[in-house]
Amino acid sequence: MFSALLDTCVLVPSRARDMLLEIASTGAYRPLWSSEILDELERTLRTLLAKRGVSPEEADAYLTRLFRQMKTTFPDAPVTGWERLVPTIELPDPDDRHVVAAAMAGRADVIVTDNLTDFPPAALPMPLTRQSLDDFFLDELDLHPDLVVKAVRAIAARTGRSGPTLTAYDIATYLRAHGAPAFGARLLVALDQTARPAP
Repeated sequence: MFSALLDTCVLVPSRARDMLLEIASTGAYRPLWSSEILDELERTLRTLLAKRGVSPEEADAYLTRLFRQMKTTFPDAPVTGWERLVPTIELPDPDDRHVVAAAMAGRADVIVTDNLTDFPPAALPMPLTRQSLDDFFLDELDLHPDLVVKAVRAIAARTGRSGPTLTAYDIATYLRAHGAPAFGARLLVALDQTARPAP
């Protein structure tokens, strides 16, 4: 199965994270991450939640639920044994080497990241590549249009419990404006096409 190492930066925004994980749950691709990526994600989300006025107790509860769900839904996602590969990798920022090391150890096909300049193609071992979040979503929509539409509708169906109720169109519109402009626009078209009755 096609495997994608998800960098921390694409897992931080909740709508993007929901979309990445929901598409993966359909079997369209296998998500991968490392303990270091999850640690970075936890630190970043804690900081963001604190800035929004969320209490430490509420943040603990939210993060516990999030990581439990990720680990339960994707038990094969965590990559191990990546640490020994870090010294073999050269990148503009040495602190990013753990991402490539995890991708190599997990035999990922692609690193999904919005920090493309941090991962020059020439620095990645063949055949590993890197893609922006927008481009990765576009590829998934091209390859698995029905699954992607199913995923966004499933996300929409879960909204309203602890926040506003959103439609699939709301989510696509949000993604178009926040990090995945081309995909969001294409997803809106796909939603229109699937909602239109057959002639």
